Amino acid sequence: MEDSIDSLDTVAFAQALARAASDTQATDIVILDLRGLVSYTDGFVLCSGKNRRHVTAIAEAVRMEAKRGYGIAPLGVEGKERGQWVLVDFGDIVVHVFDASMRGFYDLDGLWRDAPRIEGPPAEEPSEPTYFNG
Repeated sequence: MEDSIDSLDTVAFAQALARAASDTQATDIVILDLRGLVSYTDGFVLCSGKNRRHVTAIAEAVRMEAKRGYGIAPLGVEGKERGQWVLVDFGDIVVHVFDASMRGFYDLDGLWRDAPRIEGPPAEEPSEPTYFNG
């Protein structure tokens, strides 16, 4: 496995992290392509959680996806203690998980409105429910 994302397709990596957030019921998921706009990262994944506990669970799911799927640990995680805005920094991709009030207050969506949006991963078809007769 890779020990850095320098050689990874950062779009696919961002999409995988967005999928992990989605699988944890994150909402308003946006992937911003910042290549050519800033030198410190290739993109942001922005998403929201329902409350502080949900925000930290989403951030943990993203961290675990990077570890399991790519063998990558974040360079840093900030804000987990407060759970209002958790930043998970993978260098080339930075994931921002907000509660509703913080997302609106910092408005990264608006700040980066000119950045191209990257389509998220295709939605998986829901599986048929399993019923047990018992």
